[in-house]
Formats: sequence, C-alpha cells, structure tokens
Amino acid sequence: MEPTRPSRHIASNLTPGVIRDYVRTQLWPVPLAAVIASVALAQCVTWLDHLLDDDMPPALSALLFGGGAPAARSLMEAIAASTITVTSLTFSLTVVTLQLASSQYSPRLLRTFTSDRFVHNTLALFLSTFAFALTVLRTIRDEDGPSTGFVPEIAVTLSFLLALATVVGLVLFLGHLSRQLRVERMLVEVRNDFMTMVGGAGSESEPLHHVPEAPPGAVELRATTSGFLVQANEPALLKAAEQFNVTIALDRPPGDFLVEGTPFAHAWQLGGDSPDGWSSEQTDGLQQAVGDALTMGFERNSVQDIGFPLQQILDVAVRAISPSVNDPTTCVHALGHLSTGLSALAREGQGHRVMTDGQGRARVFLARRTFATLLDLVVSQICTYGMDDPRVARRLVELLSEVEHNDPAHRQAEQIRRQRHRVSRAIAGSQLDPVDRQDLLAECAAKP
Repeated sequence: MEPTRPSRHIASNLTPGVIRDYVRTQLWPVPLAAVIASVALAQCVTWLDHLLDDDMPPALSALLFGGGAPAARSLMEAIAASTITVTSLTFSLTVVTLQLASSQYSPRLLRTFTSDRFVHNTLALFLSTFAFALTVLRTIRDEDGPSTGFVPEIAVTLSFLLALATVVGLVLFLGHLSRQLRVERMLVEVRNDFMTMVGGAGSESEPLHHVPEAPPGAVELRATTSGFLVQANEPALLKAAEQFNVTIALDRPPGDFLVEGTPFAHAWQLGGDSPDGWSSEQTDGLQQAVGDALTMGFERNSVQDIGFPLQQILDVAVRAISPSVNDPTTCVHALGHLSTGLSALAREGQGHRVMTDGQGRARVFLARRTFATLLDLVVSQICTYGMDDPRVARRLVELLSEVEHNDPAHRQAEQIRRQRHRVSRAIAGSQLDPVDRQDLLAECAAKP
C-alpha cells in the first residue's frame, strides 16, 4: 500500500504530554507570559495610583516614593536600562553553558538545561521588571501649564522592589549556574527523569513480553514522513482500531527513527483475518487515522521514549572514556546511575503495552523499549569503548550483579547471563594487566 501524505490536522497530536514537554524545554514561554502579566499589572497599579492620588493614607504615603516627576522618570529609566543589560548578561551566560554542555558532555544534554525552571524564572523576573518599568515610565507626567502632573507612587515603588529582586536573582542565578555545570548534578537530574518514567510505565498495565506477529495478509502501515517517533496517542489509536474494527500493532517503539514509506505497524481484523475485502479508500482511511495519532519530531524526548534518558547518561559515560577526554571517573559515576535505572527497570518488569476495548479484546499493541534492549545498549557500548580501563570494566561487572540482585523473580536471568558472557569475552580480549584480567573474569563468572 502506498503511503498517504499526512493531513494538516495536527490537533490530535497535541496531547497534554507533548505540549507539556514542549513548554518545559523552551526558554521563551515562561518569560513571555511574565512580560504580558507585568504589563497588565503595571496598568492596574497605575490605575490604582490614579484612584488613590488624592486620598492616599499618610502612613502608606510615607512608605512610597516621594520624589517628583523628573526623579521618578530618572529612576524608571535607570531600572529599565540596568535590567535589560542584566538580562543580556544572563542570556549570554546561558548560551555559554549550553555550548560547554554540548561539547564537554553530550549534545543531548541540552534539553536538561533548556528545561531548567530556575533559568526560566530568572529570565522571567528580569524581563518582567524591564517591561513593568517601561509601562510605568509612560504614565509619568510633568506639571506643565494647564496639565496636571502625575507620579504613580505605588507603581514606582513596586518597580524599585522589582529592581532589588533582580539583583538578588542575578546572584542566585550565578550560584545555580555553577552547580548546573557539575556533571554529577546533570547525571542525577537525567536519572530522576528515567526513574519517573519507569514508575509511570510500571503502573500502566501488566507488561507484555512481545508484540504479536502480524498474520498473513495483514495491512502494512507505512510512515508518511521521516523523523523520530515521539509519541503514540493511545486513545486515538484505540478509537481508530474500533472505528475500522481491526487490531493494530505498532512494531517500532517511541524513539525510533522512521523513514517515509517504510512499514512501522500492521493491522488485521479481529480473529486474525486479513482485510481482503477492503477498498483502497478504507485502507487509506486507516493509514490516515493511525498517522494522525502519531507525533513525529526531529529529536528524541522523554515523553514516551524510556530509552532517551538512559541514552543521555550513556553518552556522558562513553565520551568520558574517549581519548580526547580520558576521564574514567566520570564514566564510573555514570555507570552507577545506569545501574540504578536498569535495576528499577528489572524490578518493575517493563514490557510492551496492550490496549483493550470495552469488551476486553486486545485492540492495540504498542512496542516499547524493553529491559533486554536497554541492557544490551549499555553493555555493548561500554564493552566496545571502555574495557581497557580496569575501573570501568570492574564497574560494568558490578552493574550486572546489582541488576541481578534486583530481579528476585529471575525474569531477566537469561538476558543477564548473555551479557555476562559478552563482558567476559570483552575482558578476555582487552589489554588489561593479566592479574586484573584474571580477577575480573573470576568476578564476572561468580553469581551474586
């Protein structure tokens, strides 16, 4: 079946998870909302100043700005000029931080910085102070002939307080930035994202060990555009399966790169029958409905891709043991976080997803990255790049033992055994000292 072109209707793709992830990883939404709110607040406060201009209580008036229009205008101009300068400095430091993180650790860690709420709130504070001061500045009038002068005392005082808050915010931002540049902090944040995803996925349903194979004659559903599969809208897929009275199986998990025209899913009628009597319009309609339920993107994210946070940590580990960096300590620390994540995955029994209709019949099968896939990813990368360092090799052996301890039901025993054999072969062929090699081989063969 030829792939149909995607429609322009993308509302079904804008799920709360996609929107939340987009807002969380962009630098502009929170500052923009703060600027709009500050302009509205400035208008309200100056209106309040107009209302209380002649009836200001003496006790309150003594606490507010007491200068004339020239002094108020000079103060507002100084606040506006200084805050936009500080904002430029803050943005420059953020860009430098992003560049360092990309070159030193991994370009996929940029999402960790751009999703930092402290950075969002700091930029929002600076820009809202600037917008507030400009809005108040335009309301200040000199007493000139018949026109009555006006100084919004409450608004000017509030601008002064916001300026003080920006000074405090700048100091806190510099301290926060120095902490964020530490690789240990970045690893912890990414690991926490992974643990959150494991906990959420583990509570969804009982794990499915494999996606069923499509029966003969099943309809192939092909990608209508190239890019990463970011998210599958599960309610929309279930609705499409019920509408066309079929079972849908997505063979590719979120995070895979789909190439336009290649099959990524299959559909068949209940009972395993192939939809032989379907017209091309029905087949194209199913293709369109499934395509509309998928969100494609130019990069991976952690909306449904449980392997992405693990890949971020693994990238740091592999780059740390590259000849250009040569930092095995960071690699060992990263392997500790990888062990934590894989152990949690072994306990939760993560598997593929199956969705049923109101009568309990399986309608949609969703492929997910499984424990076996992720463990193989970690072990293969470290075996390829890091087995010539005794600390890294020993930490990888310990990782397998720790994961096995967290699999009391022995669901993953076969996968762990296979990876032990792979690590043993890598150690045997490494350039380690013979004594270290013998010790590691004995430790790798021992059961926890």
